[in-house]
Amino acid sequence: MSDEREVMLAQEQGVIMRLAGREKKVEGGLGGELEGTLIMTNRQLIFVSTNEREDNLRAMTVPNVMRLVYSDVEDLAAIPRTGANLFIPLSSIGSVKGHTAPLQRPSLEVKWRDGIEKGRVFVERLSGRSRRRNLNDWANVVERLKSGDQKLIQLPKLPGTDTIEGKVMAVLADMQKKGAFEIEEQAEDQFKITLDPDEVQAACEKLAESGLVDKLPDPSGDVYYRKRSPLGEDSL
Repeated sequence: MSDEREVMLAQEQGVIMRLAGREKKVEGGLGGELEGTLIMTNRQLIFVSTNEREDNLRAMTVPNVMRLVYSDVEDLAAIPRTGANLFIPLSSIGSVKGHTAPLQRPSLEVKWRDGIEKGRVFVERLSGRSRRRNLNDWANVVERLKSGDQKLIQLPKLPGTDTIEGKVMAVLADMQKKGAFEIEEQAEDQFKITLDPDEVQAACEKLAESGLVDKLPDPSGDVYYRKRSPLGEDSL
């Protein structure tokens, strides 16, 4: 695994990180919580809480607004190894368990050694019936990555950012699903340009046909796009 180029396999935004195991006992169960983004690569798990953004999401069934705190990560090399950011090499993980139960949010419990035994629980906040996989499903993939049994697919070469397709891929680098209008807005903001909506839509369709992007129809009739994961059918 060490000879492979590090690639992002999954990203979950709005994750709550809590102490677990030995560290929770030392803190007497009073350890603080952090909210950010959990990332899986083929080498490590990374919790990112720097460069935070906030969104207010209104639930469909209740009149409450949920405040979501996350870090929008598009480049692994840009994650600072400072502050509360956490890097867990897969090779150091002793146990990883996924938890899910009625009336409880899906979570991932990880224990590893870094001189001493450490533990964290990562709790998913954005759950819903439309989701095919949740944070608890990460456990099996982490185990297979550690054992070398997890297969990764070879994706097509990324287009250059001098093309519209390349700009769309830059916006989708965080592996979150987005509609064509949101992609257009973010690309215009990131590259300081004005884009034609029809050209952005055509670029999204072209990328989906090439296998770089997953096309995700919504029951509402809207269509979303998301960067395809090297996990292929095991995509999280």
